[in-house]
Amino acid sequence: MLHALRALSLLCLAALAAPAAAWPVAEGDFAISDFRFGSGESLATLNQHYRTLGTPQRDTAGTITNAVMVLHGTGGTGAQFLRPQFADALFGPGQPLDITRYFIILPDAIGHGGSSKPSDGLRMAFPHYDYQDMVVAQQRLLAEHFRITKLRLLMGTSMGCMMDFVWATTYPQMIRAMLPTACQVVELAGRNRMWRRMSIDAIKADPAWANGNYTTPPVAALRTVAALSLIAGSAPVRMQAEAPTRALADAAIAGQIERAIAETDANDTIYRLEASRNYNPSPLLARATMPITWINSADDFINPPGLGLPEREVGKMPNAKFVLIPESADTHGHSTHTWAKFWSAELVDLLKRTE
Repeated sequence: MLHALRALSLLCLAALAAPAAAWPVAEGDFAISDFRFGSGESLATLNQHYRTLGTPQRDTAGTITNAVMVLHGTGGTGAQFLRPQFADALFGPGQPLDITRYFIILPDAIGHGGSSKPSDGLRMAFPHYDYQDMVVAQQRLLAEHFRITKLRLLMGTSMGCMMDFVWATTYPQMIRAMLPTACQVVELAGRNRMWRRMSIDAIKADPAWANGNYTTPPVAALRTVAALSLIAGSAPVRMQAEAPTRALADAAIAGQIERAIAETDANDTIYRLEASRNYNPSPLLARATMPITWINSADDFINPPGLGLPEREVGKMPNAKFVLIPESADTHGHSTHTWAKFWSAELVDLLKRTE
């Protein structure tokens, strides 16, 4: 995580750090009064932060027709999609999501970035949100703030991929086409749940955490979380090619754990990892009737292809296909989802099929 927790593979942090140059981004906030969470808790005001690129186009009835929403992974924000490997490959003139043609919406999910989250002040008293709550806030952003009734395209990576499937089974009428990348559609169990649980337990077991009321970060626990995240985001073939000796491997991780610790809030991390606790769209997939191209990568530790789950589940959706990106020294493990060059041809095909 780091997209699996913050940056998907700590070895890729340096490459992911630089944003694409000079994209004309507008940022804003949508305040939702008396937001009710699925847990029964509420916030008097929930802030839903977002970024946009491009200009809305409207039909004769005034309805926006060119909206594309892209949802980020655990620990990320909408800003991650401004990095060169994503934005430079998709948003420019003549590219698949040319911002002179499309209105791009990049929300920060609840618990992330500029949206409401535990570290804003409530700490462990913050409502215990889940993916459904995130999707409800995003739907209200579209319907109440932007007056969007249907997305031209919904995309998402990692947690965003999972939110795509929550969207597809909750608000299918609002999605014209969908391209989710790097996730499963079943309950998070097995190794995927176990490494998340170990990260949560490590934080709670650190005396410095103090039930969430720490005055200094629980660094020992966050070191464990960062190390687990490195493995979860690993790309074995690429990493072996780039660090083929012990000395090179040691040098590759030098400083990465420390940088991850400095960027991580312990309470936010617990909430983000627990947000997946009740995720399981599998029984509802027949509702996802829109054309879908679902893409995973073969070197994804979090979603290993050997489980065979997508091949089993894709047939539950009437207009869906599944694509597996082969592993190579050029792929990026779980974070392959953010490198558009691996799947942009599938995006182009999906847009053509749904014109």
